Amino acid sequence: MNRNPGSERAQRDDRSAQALYEGARGSHHRCGSPRAHGGNKTPEWDKTIRLIVHEPHRFATPPQKGERYTLVDVDLFSGRSLNAKKVFYRAIVNNLGKLGIPADHVKVLLRESAAENWGVRGGVPASEVDLGFKVDV
Repeated sequence: MNRNPGSERAQRDDRSAQALYEGARGSHHRCGSPRAHGGNKTPEWDKTIRLIVHEPHRFATPPQKGERYTLVDVDLFSGRSLNAKKVFYRAIVNNLGKLGIPADHVKVLLRESAAENWGVRGGVPASEVDLGFKVDV
């Protein structure tokens, strides 16, 4: 795998990571909160994005999808409404579409867990701290 930061692949990966970030925050004005992004309503400062790129021969894809197939896994607190999730899905798909990834080649998987299952701010359960944002949106 070519890890040269100036390579075409590295540049494409950087654009993909940026598209995911923008997708996560891109629709915040429609959600009514200037502090929040996407349908997730998570503050812009509270993001961790890890882009894992697999060589095409090391990532099995559904038939007819090929190397443009993109799987987006998101770990988040439980509590967002179906509408908030739909806004988030559309934002991710729209932003990846700007990179030429067809909408039917994008799968978004949300893994929700209770705030008590997240250790934050030095190992305190997230359910016991003021997160600075609402999850039940």
